[in-house]
Amino acid sequence: MHICEKCCIFAQNFSISLRMRLKEEQYAPMWELSPIWATLTEEERVRVAEQVEIVRYEKNEIIHNDGDESQYVWMLLKGKVRIYKEGIGQRLQIIRLLKPYDIFGYRACTVNEPYNSSASAFEACMVYRLNREFFNELIRENGKFCYEVMLMMAKDLAFSEIQTVNLTQKHIRGRLAESLLLLLKNYGYEEDGQTLAMLLPREDLANMSNMTTSNAIRTLSQFAQEGIVGIDGRHVKILNEKALERISRLG
Repeated sequence: MHICEKCCIFAQNFSISLRMRLKEEQYAPMWELSPIWATLTEEERVRVAEQVEIVRYEKNEIIHNDGDESQYVWMLLKGKVRIYKEGIGQRLQIIRLLKPYDIFGYRACTVNEPYNSSASAFEACMVYRLNREFFNELIRENGKFCYEVMLMMAKDLAFSEIQTVNLTQKHIRGRLAESLLLLLKNYGYEEDGQTLAMLLPREDLANMSNMTTSNAIRTLSQFAQEGIVGIDGRHVKILNEKALERISRLG
């Protein structure tokens, strides 16, 4: 049997066995979940199947710390992960909230530098994990894969640049509106078509918006009084999305 045929069969068998092991979660191999991994050849998929680890993290468990040696690239499978930095007075700034199939930790691994931010499980989650050396080997050997990683890095850089402007130049109302819209974009609505599919503590909402918790609570209450959002504990309903967009745009 030709080596490519053997690799194809191995990859197919891995897909089947992985689904059997994770039947409840219904997870597929990486290359079926993200266009970046879809660029891998059959031989590379075999090697990924041999190298990849599936890791569970409990709520608030640290995945990596700012300054840790970069060892792994992760892809989120289930749950939510926060990427953040700790500033003066141990105040946190949430940089990103990840959704399933987002990839993180790859920049530090690509340039062989320590992680420049921390990652923790916002809720119980599951990830795929690949070691740095193997990930960089794929970049060197597969031009299409390298190009997809480059595009991903460029998009993340553009997002960071926009967030820098938003968090430093917009007023409090504009920053909070921007954060709510970002949560909506990432996680969408619950079945009622209004409630954000994200239970975010006020402290984390403040950390996303570069403001104090008291300011976040006060501004969110103002939005509720204006009929822009509805509040029920940690549940937030978006009642007037266009108004949020206008507030965010005007800053």
